[in-house]
Amino acid sequence: QLVESGGGLVQAGGSLRLSCVASGRTITGRTFSTYHMGWFRQAPGKEREPVAYISWSGGVTNYADSAKGRFTISRDNAKGTVYLQMNSLEPEDTTVYYCNAKRFSFVYWGQGTQVTVSS
Repeated sequence: QLVESGGGLVQAGGSLRLSCVASGRTITGRTFSTYHMGWFRQAPGKEREPVAYISWSGGVTNYADSAKGRFTISRDNAKGTVYLQMNSLEPEDTTVYYCNAKRFSFVYWGQGTQVTVSS
C-alpha cells in the first residue's frame, strides 16, 4: 500500500514536500527498493500526467518540463519513502498528486493528495 501525504494549501511562490510511504517498506510483498517510483498529477477532466521519476537506486531522475528547476524527487529506501519537493509553486500546479510504483509490468498507485496553490 502506498500512502501519500504533505499536500495542502499554499500561496503562489511557496513550497510543499509530498511524501509517499510504502507500508512495511514493501509493495505487494516486494521490497520498496526494487521499484522505480514516480509522481503523477491529474486535474479534473484531464489525463493523469507524469511529473517526476526516480529509479530504484535513486541514480536516475527525470522531470516533466513543467517541473524542471522547481521540483525535486528523492527517495529513502531504508524508510520506504519517496518525496517530491515542490518549490516556486504556481496556481497551475493545483491538482491531485499521486505516487506510482513500477516493477517490470506491475504498476501501483497511491490514493492521491490534493495540492492547492492560491494566487
